[in-house]
Amino acid sequence: MTSPLELAELNNQSAIAEFFRESEGKWHSERRYYTLPDGETKEVESAIAIRFLEAGCDELLVLAQMHGLPSDVILICGTEVTWESINSVNGKKESSGSTLFGALGNILYRDRGFATSKPITAEYHLPNQQTLCLRTEYNGSVFEEELKFIGEKYRTRQSVISRAGEQVMIGQYLEKRIEG
Repeated sequence: MTSPLELAELNNQSAIAEFFRESEGKWHSERRYYTLPDGETKEVESAIAIRFLEAGCDELLVLAQMHGLPSDVILICGTEVTWESINSVNGKKESSGSTLFGALGNILYRDRGFATSKPITAEYHLPNQQTLCLRTEYNGSVFEEELKFIGEKYRTRQSVISRAGEQVMIGQYLEKRIEG
């Protein structure tokens, strides 16, 4: 017989896999960053490609090794996200790159963070099927994020970055599915 805790874990695993599958495809992202407390803004557009990763794939095995997980621990699923970004105002290239996410329990393992190239982890939960909430902490900063599907073609993201208990930046994103 399956315990209530085991059932909750299975539901969580199913929910994150479904969220990642729904995210697969190509997206156009428009975002605005607000620097606090002065309110300075920066507008960025990105082309984003998201690929679903099955348990046991090479990318997730490498990610597990990066985090020092035992060889018998298998990340249940993940995604590879690649992007190219430009400044919306002046058209200059902002950044490009890729990152891996792998899920196990209520932890997302990443090969890099927003402000570091080192492997990091984030706690996650899904309050409903359309919404993923993340909390990441490293280098004295806290990153709280919410990704939410709006129908099949859109999703919103909001990020709040804090240092020493003070909010220092807010990022708001509108992402439109262009393929997938």
